[in-house]
Amino acid sequence: MAADGSDHRGCPADAHDGKAGGIDWQMLRGAALEVRSRAHAPYSQFPVGAAGLVDDGRIVVGVNVENASYGLTLCAECGMVSSLVAGGGGRLVAVSCLGPEGLVTPCGRCRQILFEMGGPQCLVDSPKGPLAMSSLLPGAFELGRRRV
Repeated sequence: MAADGSDHRGCPADAHDGKAGGIDWQMLRGAALEVRSRAHAPYSQFPVGAAGLVDDGRIVVGVNVENASYGLTLCAECGMVSSLVAGGGGRLVAVSCLGPEGLVTPCGRCRQILFEMGGPQCLVDSPKGPLAMSSLLPGAFELGRRRV
């Protein structure tokens, strides 16, 4: 139990605390931890919860949803982005993902999705501190936005 009464089990003791970069990382981790309990991971037994801070101050969350056909499995970050879009959109500012043992780094597919929804400056929680998407996914795929 943390000093603030929250349970951040699985977060490394040396993980950054407080508001690095103006982001309340403890609050984001708490949201990811809470939603992680609702993940559907009957095959891997590896539940993941993701929480993202939107540029308008909202918090959006998602969980991994496994499927017997592994290729159809949805990562927690995908669920979080679906929640972002369904809730009116916006730009992701910061993201925290928690697996059974603590912080997890998004897979390659999810890095591209997070880049699309947050841009190169979006911060991702890690045991080493916040990492910008530009460092997690250098040379990200981008299409020029077309005007209709």
